[in-house]
Amino acid sequence: MRDIRYTSSPLLASKTPVWRSKFIVAMLALAFLVLIGRAAYVQVFGNAFFQRQGQVRFARTLELPASRGRILDRNGLLLASSVVAPSIWAIPEDVDRDPARLRELARLLGMPLAELNKKLSDEDKTFVWLKRQVDESVARQIAELKLAGIYQRKEYKRKYPEGEAAAHVVGFANVENQGQEGAELSFEKRLAGRAGSRRVIKDRLGRVVEAVGEEVPPVDGQDVQLSIDSKVQFFAYQKLRDAVTSNKARSGSVVVLDAQTGEVLALANYPSYSPDNRRHLSGAQLRNIAVTDTFEPGSTMKPVTVAMALEAGKVTPQTLIATAPGSYKLDKFTIRDTHNYGTLTVEGVVQKSSNVGSLKIAQRLSAQEMWETYTALGYGRKPELAFPGAAAGRVRHWKSWRPVEQATMSYGYGLSASLFQMAHSYTAFSHDGRVIPATLLKAPEGASVEGVRVFSEKNARAVRKMLALAAGPGGTGQRAQTVGYSVGGKSGTARKQVGKGYASNRYRAWFTGMAPIEQPRVIVAVMIDEPSNGVYYGGAVAAPVFSEVVQQTLRIMGVQPDMAVKPAIVAEQVEESF
Repeated sequence: MRDIRYTSSPLLASKTPVWRSKFIVAMLALAFLVLIGRAAYVQVFGNAFFQRQGQVRFARTLELPASRGRILDRNGLLLASSVVAPSIWAIPEDVDRDPARLRELARLLGMPLAELNKKLSDEDKTFVWLKRQVDESVARQIAELKLAGIYQRKEYKRKYPEGEAAAHVVGFANVENQGQEGAELSFEKRLAGRAGSRRVIKDRLGRVVEAVGEEVPPVDGQDVQLSIDSKVQFFAYQKLRDAVTSNKARSGSVVVLDAQTGEVLALANYPSYSPDNRRHLSGAQLRNIAVTDTFEPGSTMKPVTVAMALEAGKVTPQTLIATAPGSYKLDKFTIRDTHNYGTLTVEGVVQKSSNVGSLKIAQRLSAQEMWETYTALGYGRKPELAFPGAAAGRVRHWKSWRPVEQATMSYGYGLSASLFQMAHSYTAFSHDGRVIPATLLKAPEGASVEGVRVFSEKNARAVRKMLALAAGPGGTGQRAQTVGYSVGGKSGTARKQVGKGYASNRYRAWFTGMAPIEQPRVIVAVMIDEPSNGVYYGGAVAAPVFSEVVQQTLRIMGVQPDMAVKPAIVAEQVEESF
C-alpha cells in the first residue's frame, strides 16, 4: 500500500483565511438567533394566532344530539317517538376501495354501487354523508365490514306508529329532527330539547385523539300529550276512507270534538300519507284539509240562522214561515227549494232544509246582527288552535252586504269556513249557548270550561231539538241515526264554486251534529268533496260516516246508550235544497 502524505497536498497546505471561519460561525449563530426569535414569536408574541389556527385545523365542537320528546295521545299511547338511527359518513381519500366490500356496503345502504362510487369520487373532500339515519341492525353490519374511511354518527329518527291515520294531526320531523308539519311543528319548542356539545382534538383522519374543555350534556325534549284519542282517530280515518272510496270522491275530512271540554278527539283526512315514507309527497297530500281549507258550508248554517232569530226574539220554534211555491225571487236571483213545502214552522224549516224558509227568517234580522253572531261563533277569524296554517275563512263586513247576500248567507253561501270552524261553532248548541275554546292538548282532569255566551240556554236547547228532527224521520239527515244513541245534526250539499259561478255537477257533502242530543258528549263534522258515484247529498254521503263515528266514539268514551237500540230510518232519502 502506497504511503499517502496529506500534508504534501497543495490544497491542504494552503492557509485558510481567518475571516472565513468567523463568517461560518457568525452564520450559525445568526441561524440560531432566527430560530430562537421564531420560537419566541410562536410561543409568546404570536401565541394567540397560532392557537386559533391549531383549533381551526384540529379542534372541533361535536354536537351531542338531544332526544326529541314523544307525542302521546290522551291515553298515553305513542303517536310519535325517537329511536336511535346512526348516520353513515366517509372521508373519500381514506376509503378502502376493495370492490367486494364496496358492493356489500352499497347493498346495506340500499343504493346502487354507481351512486356510492359517485359520492366517494371526490377525494379532495374530507367529509361526505353516505346515508342519514339507518337502522341499528344495518349500522352494525356496516361496522362489521371494517372499511377504512367509513364512520358512523349517532342520531335519532322519528317513528309514527299510527301511520296514515294520524299523519295530518301529528305531522312529521325532518332528518335534522326539526318539526315540519302538524303537532311536530306546533310544539317544536317543547319537543326539540337542546343539543349538548364537547370540544375535542381530531387528527387528520378525523379520529378523536383528545377531549378538551367541559362537556355540555344535551337536554332531551319534553313529551307532549294531545287531546287526540288514537282509537277514535283510527276509526274515523277508516270510515272516512271507505266513504271517499265508495262514493268515488276527491277527498274527505272528519273532525271529532268533545262537546263539553272542546278537546279535539280526532282530526282525519283522506287521502293521507305515511309520515315514515315521504319520498313522493306533494303539497296537496300534506294539507290538513279540515283545518287549512275553507268552503261554503251550505245548509249546515241553517241552524245558526234560526238560533240568531230565536235570540233576537224575531221568531219562536212554532212560528209559521210560508215557503210556497218553493221559490223566491230576490233582485235578479231566484232562490229555490227542491220541493214546495208550503207553510212550515221554524222547526220544519230546519227539518226540511228549506232555503226559502231560511232566507225569510234572515230577512227579519239586520245584517249587523248576523255578522256579529257569525264573528262570535268564530267565523271569519283564525281559530285559536295550536295548529300551523289554520284558516280564518271569510265573512265580509256587514256594511258591504247586499240583500241577496244576506239571504244566501242564511243557508250557507257567500261565506266560507273550514270544517273545524263548523264543528267548533256547534259547541254553542252542545254547551247550552256558550262557544267553548277548542284545544289540541289534553285538558287537565276536572278542568272547568266556561266559554263565551252567544245564545241563551233555552234557545240552544230549542235548536238541539230541531237538529234531532233534521236527523229523524222526515228530515234530510236520517242516515245519521245510530244504534243506542240519540243524535241531532244538519246535512248540507253545496255546489262548488268555479270562477265567478257554480258548477252544475260538482258538490261538497256535509254533515255536522252531536250526540246524545239531550246531553251532548261529542260533536262530529264530516265533509266529502266531489262524490261522483251517483249520490251527492250530504244526508246520503256524509251522514252515514257521522253515524258510524258517533257510535264508536261514544262506546270508546263509555257513554251509556240513551234510546232504543233500533233507530227509526225512513227508507226514502229526503233531498236537500242547496
